Amino acid sequence: MKHLPAAVALIAASFCLPALAAPPATKAAPVAAAAAPSDAALGERLRALGLNPEIDADGDYRLLFGLDGGRQQVVYVRSHTESFGQLRIREIWSPAYQASGDTLPGPIANRLLQDGQENILGAWVRQDGTAPYVTRVPADLAGPALSDAIEATTRAADAMEAELTPGKDQF
Repeated sequence: MKHLPAAVALIAASFCLPALAAPPATKAAPVAAAAAPSDAALGERLRALGLNPEIDADGDYRLLFGLDGGRQQVVYVRSHTESFGQLRIREIWSPAYQASGDTLPGPIANRLLQDGQENILGAWVRQDGTAPYVTRVPADLAGPALSDAIEATTRAADAMEAELTPGKDQF
């Protein structure tokens, strides 16, 4: 802990120095944005489960499930993974609510927090005005465990969507 102030100063300097540098003399020509690469091994694991995923512009796998009562639910399995120490984590997420603006209304946010206590696998997050249910799993999850995580995400999101927007099926 004795070195913490010095470390903070070094980190701060590394962020400030680029901001103080002179701008480049010329701007580089814009490069056309390419679709993000998908995780081919993940695609194989999804197809091994009998699923037929589509790949979106972010390189993530998009799945659409038919549910009871004629409902449908879209689910994304992210190609991109995050790391923390020795852990590699992948997100499975499915939207359940879309606000009219960038923030969720208080009663909706409170209901999502309450539901988060009841679900054991994932959690609700806010992405601007959208409320997706997110399940974080080991990046190499496969087989029945991957199927269970996808199903839990799908069912949690669809149930909340049905509750918050009765008679509608946007996602």
